[in-house]
Amino acid sequence: MKSLKKTWLLAVLLGLSGLAAQAQSSAWEKPAADLAEQIANILGPGQAKLTIRNLSSIPTGEIPAIRRLLTQDLKSRGVNLAGAESANTVRVTLSENSLGRLWVAEIGEGNVTQVAFVQADDETLFRTDQTPQYPVQLRKVTYLSSYAFSRGLPYQSDEPVLNTMELDLPVALQSGKVTFFVFDEGRGLINDSSIDVNRDRVASRDPRGILIAGTSKNSFTAFLPGTKCAGTRAESLTETKRLSDGWKLDCHPSDDPWPIAQLDAATPPLKAFYNASRNYFSGVVAPSVGVDLPPFYSAALVPRASGANALLIGGIDGRVQLAENSALHPVAGARDWGSDFAVLRSGCGAGAQIVSSGSGEAANDSLRAYELPALEAVPASAPLAMEGTVTALWTAPDGKSVLAVVRNASNQYEVDRVTALCN
Repeated sequence: MKSLKKTWLLAVLLGLSGLAAQAQSSAWEKPAADLAEQIANILGPGQAKLTIRNLSSIPTGEIPAIRRLLTQDLKSRGVNLAGAESANTVRVTLSENSLGRLWVAEIGEGNVTQVAFVQADDETLFRTDQTPQYPVQLRKVTYLSSYAFSRGLPYQSDEPVLNTMELDLPVALQSGKVTFFVFDEGRGLINDSSIDVNRDRVASRDPRGILIAGTSKNSFTAFLPGTKCAGTRAESLTETKRLSDGWKLDCHPSDDPWPIAQLDAATPPLKAFYNASRNYFSGVVAPSVGVDLPPFYSAALVPRASGANALLIGGIDGRVQLAENSALHPVAGARDWGSDFAVLRSGCGAGAQIVSSGSGEAANDSLRAYELPALEAVPASAPLAMEGTVTALWTAPDGKSVLAVVRNASNQYEVDRVTALCN
C-alpha cells in the first residue's frame, strides 16, 4: 500500500511539474511567433544559423523551450535552421529594461545586418513593482577638489571647463586658457596659474575642447574650435616656480580632426572633423568606419561580444545610432539620453557600460549606465544625481572611470570623477 501511495504521489508531482513547464512555455509562444514572423519576412525561405544570448532575468532552464518555439515557428515560415555552414545568421538577444523584456534579433545576410524586435512581457513573469537588479552602481568623487587632499570645498570656476588631463597634477582646458593646479598644504588643490589661449575664438556658452597628454609629462596638445595648441615644457618643475613656468603654448588656426575615441593606448585614435561655426562634428571621421555618418555631438567606441568594436554616435537630431559592419543602425532605448556619453570599462555585467547624461538641460542632471547587447540600450544602473547640468563627459585614460563637467545653479563649473561598483 505504501508503495502505491508513493507511486501516486510521484505521478501527481510529475504531472504538476509538467503543467507548470507547459504554462511557462506557453508564456513565450506569442513573442516567439511574432519574432519568427519578422525574421522570416527579412530572410525569406532558406537556411540560417540561430544563436540565443540571455541577458534578462529569464531562468537559464527556460532557454531550450524558447529555442524550440523559435525553431518551430521559423520552420513553419520556410526558414530551416542549419549548422555553421549557413551564410545567414540569426542572433537573438533576450534583454530587459525598465519597461519590460525585449527580444532583439540581428539578422545577417552576408555583409548586411537587419534588426527585428518584440516586447516579451507577461504580467505573471515580470512585475513592475519589483526592484530592478542592476549589475552596476555608479558613484562619484569630486576630481578638481581640495576634498581629495583635505577637508574643504571643491574647486569651482566661473569659466567653463572643457577637458582635463593628468601631468604632475590635474591640468584643465577652459574657455580661453589652460589652467594648472597645485597642492597647497592649507587649502588643498588650488588654481596655481594659467596660460592664455585664443580667447576671441570661443563664442558658445558651452564650447567644446579636448586636452591630450603627450607621451611624456613634458608635452600636451589642446584642440579648440578652429584652433590647435601644442604645449611643451622647456625645463623641469621646481618647488620655487609656478606650474606654468617653463611651459610654452604654441597656438595656431587649424582644421585638423580631433581625436574623439580610442580603444587602448596601442590603437590609433579615431579622429573627427569639427565644425567650428556650428559647435559639433561634421560626420567625417578618419579612418573611415565604412558608412556615411550624420553630424554628431558625441561618439564612443563600444566593445562588442564578437571582439570587434562599433562606433556609437549621438546625432545633432537627438538620435543615437551605431555604426557597425559598414551600416548605421538606430539604437532603441536611448530617448532619455543627453548629448554626452562615454564608455566605462567597469568589469561588471557585460564588462563595459555606456554612461550617458540625461536628456534636456535639467537644473539637476543625472548620469546612468547602459549596456548594449544588441541594438537596444538596457539600463545597467540606477540614475546618479549630479547636482547641476552635465556640460561635458569623457572616458578617463585608464578607461575605468569617466569625468563629467557639471555647471551648478550658480553657473560655476566643477569636474567629477564617476566610477562603478559591481552589484
